[in-house]
Amino acid sequence: MDVGPRSGTAPFALSVLDNAHTAVGSAVGDVYREVIALARLADRLGYHRFWMSEHHAMPAAATPSPQLMLARLTAETERIRLGAGGVMLPNHAPLVVAEQFAMLDALAPGRIDLGLGRAPGTDAPTAAALRRHPAGNDEFPQLTVHLLAFLADRFPPGHPYHEVHAVPGPWQAAQNRVPPPATAPQVWILGTSPSSAQLAGRLGRPYAFALQFGGADPAEAFEVYRNEFRPSAALAAPHALASVPVVVDDDPAAARRQVDSAALAMLRMIQRAPYTLLPPDEIAAHDATPEERRVLDGYADRFWGGTAADIGARLERMHARTGVDEIMLVPMGPSRAGHRRTVELVARHYALEPPVA
Repeated sequence: MDVGPRSGTAPFALSVLDNAHTAVGSAVGDVYREVIALARLADRLGYHRFWMSEHHAMPAAATPSPQLMLARLTAETERIRLGAGGVMLPNHAPLVVAEQFAMLDALAPGRIDLGLGRAPGTDAPTAAALRRHPAGNDEFPQLTVHLLAFLADRFPPGHPYHEVHAVPGPWQAAQNRVPPPATAPQVWILGTSPSSAQLAGRLGRPYAFALQFGGADPAEAFEVYRNEFRPSAALAAPHALASVPVVVDDDPAAARRQVDSAALAMLRMIQRAPYTLLPPDEIAAHDATPEERRVLDGYADRFWGGTAADIGARLERMHARTGVDEIMLVPMGPSRAGHRRTVELVARHYALEPPVA
């Protein structure tokens, strides 16, 4: 597994996750062009991975199908690994996901990551419309095993899917009398709980913990993951990643405005209103109740905002406490220029450089 070099002066590899945030007043086509520009920037600056997430029915997150944007990004980048962080597997047939990501790996061999999550990435009515059947998150471990078997073309004799083959893949290569693919998508397990960590460890796969969701302690999840880890053909030793919601700016007040917009968007979602990134004047005008203020303050603390030195110090404290191998920045807030600034300032702080070819 390509776990990534230690980048510059950072004691961990650094990567980027883009949710294709669309603020009020933003046209989606413009945002997609910004996503492409951010991927190019991360590639040029020396980040290790660039991932996109799957969300549905959210005005401020225009990523219902990260696979489609990843196909474009294979031609827009040169070195950086590209992936979904993640595909919400209960929304999809494992065979379809295996084929989609095998196609991506054929376009960019050895550069494709497939992060798998169990949540729907949306509200309950939209999840019901997506899934079209009563399957729930409890099926996630079995769906994951099926997907891995489709990618490797390794269902045992007698299994109902033994004669079902993902294309492209090893079976197609054998039928066409050519060598099998030299690379395959790198499969990750995503989560925010010990149960997802346990699954990642037992499958011998890398594990990504999302600090932007929930209040669980990553140190506990990483300990479970390392204790449960069983070496596999894909990964000889545990590899843990934490995605961290950040806003970095030379002006701490500007960073705080971005954080406040993201916090209010989360409050709106809790209140069953659309997840929408509002402009600063509407944020300032919001007259929060004491209970709303408690929620807003909680998210404002969870979303890290500050200067590059401030954020770097927090990242390093988290690394020292958890031993995380890799940190993925999740730029937050309505300003796409602010997202670029976050990525640039962290790269400068850690003197990132692309690896020599």
